[in-house]
Amino acid sequence: MSDSMKNPVISVVIPVYGVEKYIEEFADSLFSQGYPYVQYVFVNDGAKDNSIGLLNQVIDSRYPGLREKILIVNKENGGLPAARKTGMDYVTGDYVCHMDPDDWISPDSLQKMAEVIESSQPDLLYYYYAKEYPKRRSVKKDINYADDIRSYISDMYNHKAAGTLCNKCVKTSLYRDNDISFPPYSYAEDCYVSCQLAAASRRVVQMEYVVYHYRKNNTTSISHQNIRKRKKEYCLNFLDLYEKYREVPEPKNLISCIFDDILIQAGYHSILYNLDLFSQFDYLAAGIRKAKMRFGTDVPIFAQLIVKLVALFK
Repeated sequence: MSDSMKNPVISVVIPVYGVEKYIEEFADSLFSQGYPYVQYVFVNDGAKDNSIGLLNQVIDSRYPGLREKILIVNKENGGLPAARKTGMDYVTGDYVCHMDPDDWISPDSLQKMAEVIESSQPDLLYYYYAKEYPKRRSVKKDINYADDIRSYISDMYNHKAAGTLCNKCVKTSLYRDNDISFPPYSYAEDCYVSCQLAAASRRVVQMEYVVYHYRKNNTTSISHQNIRKRKKEYCLNFLDLYEKYREVPEPKNLISCIFDDILIQAGYHSILYNLDLFSQFDYLAAGIRKAKMRFGTDVPIFAQLIVKLVALFK
């Protein structure tokens, strides 16, 4: 990639599973963008419905001229993180976006991204997104984190900023040069990756435009799964992230700014949902005893104190 970024190629990675009800609307929103320098990577994650058939119908009937830019990769069902990881293996663009085919994007989004990329050359570009409910819309606008990436990471982890991958366009080399990994479980998989991407970035840029529309009426989505299972996957994913980065020295290790939060939250959820994480991770109790309590996290201060007291006896 040259220092002068002209007409950046944007790769879009889309995992496909169980979305035949929505994929036509998504495909129309993506293929009608107009920006010509795009690679489309659809990952068929063992879909059992007609999602891929409908996708091919849309391409052949309305966008045949894009066929050479569209790649459909077939794999056995392995969950969302594995599908995104597979998609990354086929990415050839300068920048990459992850999108889900039960959502949609605004007109001219890719063109606007390309313009910001050309002018600012960010490592990570993030933008507004809208949560689309059946009868209302809620637009989410993160603050500008250009000068404080540590706060960006902390706020993503603690749900004060969007940890989703779908509101970000990232330099492809960021993934390849920094060993960005995908988590073992599906819940909060996007925040797991987003924290790593932000930590590896030198230039983070905000685009004040609603690009992404996140559908909130899809009852088959992962957010509707059993709460205990979700909390366990959440903890296991971020303990995996902690283990991956805990030996990385400062000052490069920006992920360290959420280490204490990860440990305390794992202890909190283990107590609240009977997850038995203290016996599964022999470092957890000792780590919690050393961790600093602080305001402004997902775990209230009084709950942090209880977690620390429990850790004393583990």
